[in-house]
Amino acid sequence: MCAGGFCFALWGLFVTQAGGNRVRSGLESGGAMADNEQAEGAVDGEAAPPKKGKLKLIIAAAGFVAILGAGGGAWLFMMKGHGEEKHAEAPPKPSSFLEVPDMMVNLVGAPGERVQYLRVKVVLEIKESKEVDAIKPNLPRVTDLFQTYLRELRPSDLNGSAGLFRLKEELTKRVNYAVAPQQVSAVLFKEIVVQ
Repeated sequence: MCAGGFCFALWGLFVTQAGGNRVRSGLESGGAMADNEQAEGAVDGEAAPPKKGKLKLIIAAAGFVAILGAGGGAWLFMMKGHGEEKHAEAPPKPSSFLEVPDMMVNLVGAPGERVQYLRVKVVLEIKESKEVDAIKPNLPRVTDLFQTYLRELRPSDLNGSAGLFRLKEELTKRVNYAVAPQQVSAVLFKEIVVQ
């Protein structure tokens, strides 16, 4: 991964600084062993300053390689998600709905208060349409559980959105108990009126 021969230039500089002069000086003297030793001693004496340059060169080369490695790693990290095709999931099947017969119950009140009534139209949301046929025979049981629960409510239990949310959760729990092993995902209110 060298750009435009830059690595070869660095290598040549490194080899020259590291000992290329020593080899040449030994060959140029061409004399006896003592001449080689004297030449090496002279070169070694002169080689002390190039060692600092050699260290700087090694640090610079290591820094250059580290920068290249970091840049390559960053490029791979950024390009990791690109090019992969996301597989489209199958579209979710539409839910099926089953209407429960309308119910009208009286609410529990304090003695002496006027009687209040609750009228509710409820729809059951079922994830799979084939479960609708399995739940239909249990609708009388569902209606009975709903009416039994609704007759125990007070008007204050239905105040605000929190009251309706609790009612929805409680009815969902009761309908799932009645139609087990089938599952109802939600109880939806079409109409809810307190009179």
